[in-house]
Amino acid sequence: MKHLFILPLLAAPAFADCPAPPDISAAADLLLDRAQAAPNEMAARGISSQLWELWAKAPDEQAQALLDRGMAARSSYNFVDAIDAFDRLTEYCPDYAEGYNQRAFVSFLRQDFATALVDLDRALERSPRHVAAISGKALTLMGMGRDDEAQDVLREAVELNPWISERSLLIEPQGEEL
Repeated sequence: MKHLFILPLLAAPAFADCPAPPDISAAADLLLDRAQAAPNEMAARGISSQLWELWAKAPDEQAQALLDRGMAARSSYNFVDAIDAFDRLTEYCPDYAEGYNQRAFVSFLRQDFATALVDLDRALERSPRHVAAISGKALTLMGMGRDDEAQDVLREAVELNPWISERSLLIEPQGEEL
């Protein structure tokens, strides 16, 4: 009988709520300021890596395990397992932007641009200055043939970090200089 009492306690962590994502806004703003002041792309690379470290810091161990599992599956082109991990992550931690951003990336790679766009918008609702999600949205819009809108979104990303690789996709408006 006493074992039946312990069983619900052992199961509790599986049903626990995800804690709030860490507030990385001040650290991200500082890094974006440093990126804007960087003298060249080489100097900005380390800053971009530090931004990724911030974004990829999940709210708890369970969320981190799901994020890591999804990213590993995606990097080996196992999109079914990647989507499953990111579905579980976004269900468990609906306020964590990177879960949506990573799931959007998988959808983008599968050329499911409409689904990617929905997840990118969800990521940006939670983290409006997430440069990777913004540039990902621009690439997704390009994939959908929405080039004018994509250029506007890409300009937004480049304004935050002028050294992102996607800057090479900017088209100079006729009669204007960037």
